[in-house]
Amino acid sequence: MNPASSHARPPRTVLHRGSVYSPADPHATALCLEGGHVVWVGDDDGAGQFLDGADTVVDLAGGLVTPAFVDAHAHLAQTGQAMRSLDLSGARSLGEALDALARFADSRAGGLLMAFGWDDTRWPEGRTFTRGEVDRALGDRAAYLARVDVHSAVLSSALVARIPEVRGLDGWSDDGRVQRDAHHHARATVQTLFSAEDRRESIEIALTAAARQGIGAVHEIGAPHLSLPADFAVVGEVEDRPLVIGYWGELGGLDTAARLGCAGAAGDLCVDGAIGSHTAALLEPYADADTRGHRYLDVDQVRDHVVACTRAGTQAGFHCIGDDATATVMAGFRAAAQVVGREAMLSARHRVEHVEMVSAQDIATMAQLGIAASVQPMFDHCWGGPGGLYERRLGERAIGMNPYASMARAGVVLAFGSDSPVTPFDPWATVRAAAFHHNQEERLTVRAAFGAHTRGGWRAAGRDDAGVLAPGAPATLAVWDVPGELGVQTPDERVAAWSTDPRAGVPVLPTLHPAHDPQNLPVCTRTYVDGRLVFDQERARV
Repeated sequence: MNPASSHARPPRTVLHRGSVYSPADPHATALCLEGGHVVWVGDDDGAGQFLDGADTVVDLAGGLVTPAFVDAHAHLAQTGQAMRSLDLSGARSLGEALDALARFADSRAGGLLMAFGWDDTRWPEGRTFTRGEVDRALGDRAAYLARVDVHSAVLSSALVARIPEVRGLDGWSDDGRVQRDAHHHARATVQTLFSAEDRRESIEIALTAAARQGIGAVHEIGAPHLSLPADFAVVGEVEDRPLVIGYWGELGGLDTAARLGCAGAAGDLCVDGAIGSHTAALLEPYADADTRGHRYLDVDQVRDHVVACTRAGTQAGFHCIGDDATATVMAGFRAAAQVVGREAMLSARHRVEHVEMVSAQDIATMAQLGIAASVQPMFDHCWGGPGGLYERRLGERAIGMNPYASMARAGVVLAFGSDSPVTPFDPWATVRAAAFHHNQEERLTVRAAFGAHTRGGWRAAGRDDAGVLAPGAPATLAVWDVPGELGVQTPDERVAAWSTDPRAGVPVLPTLHPAHDPQNLPVCTRTYVDGRLVFDQERARV
């Protein structure tokens, strides 16, 4: 580093002696930032003209500079809460989970206990714990224990006593498990039990974790059943953080979304639940349960919400996972287009979340109406493939899930996210999951997957000026220490071989093939947001 004296002009930062992922110059090794924007990209010789008078000079020492990632679906307060709570994702049995709960309770003095990540489908007992078992492990402690998909949970008796009305809601079970309305109510109530200071700390923890992963922007997905409106004000008070783009998922909640400064009345406006909890709405019954799941909205409700949002000039969007839910949403979008017209729909740039089971007809609707798909490739990595949760729940229907390549070929904008705390902030693992999808027909190239996790996130939020490193673009970027070589990866052998040749001038990215050490992914050393340094590995080590 080489700090220099300040000038009347905006601070200037020069990064050189590395590799810069830029469409402006595929062989770039340096770039200059000024006034929150990239002002130049080129080679080390050209960087000399900017070094004199630079306020900060960063020697990349061979590191890689890329646009910062965008996480297009996250829940910040709950992410921070999960990071401060018990992680049950590693529990290998029901008994091991209960033992971990008991130890966790012993280590915490009073207050609400929370745990996340348990997955009963991986336990030999083949079931989750009951309220009675939880009570024996925790005594009289109030506890909210969320399944890995956070669409169902188990409540301790002490917590039920604090919200007795939950017993009368749809989805309540006497064994303490809550789904659907009962879970929505319990989840929303739990959020009110945290003080403003607790919530602020949780949000700060989550944003810090995102910045450490090279994430420069996060789509905060809020809704009445999972967060508090006040969280958006808290986000605005946190300094040196990734940019947060807010969404409020409430039917008819346009005024609330506008008051909160959100980009849309969209996000987790749930049309159904999740496959793991048997609450995703299916056209045919689950393979392992006598249910088709649960759908919360109908076509008319979807249509009316989309029409209202379109006329207000704001984004509409819905959570839809099962094929029945997705078909309902797309029918609603088509009906809305009949009311307001296709051009108005295209201008509004609506979106859908998850969209894991979707027909070719509905993919075509998304492309025709400009509906972006906010998707989570780590879902396929965690639960897809032979013998996975999706196959057990759905049988042969699981093969066609998460059709990223089909959507991309149709012209649908893809935006990748984590749904944290469902899966953690881990963008390179997310890119790899999309590039090496369990269904080879649905694999993206690494370059396309990287674009979905960078520029795609901005496009899904209605911004086309960000997500690339080129003169005039926002200086929102990350610096990486990359193990192994940089190159162009084409997991699909049908991709033309010339694209892997350096002479083709295609920008290079880290090697992500699973044959390489899957744990050895790039490590973020710096993250900038609009030219501001929000994460520095050297400072974090102090």
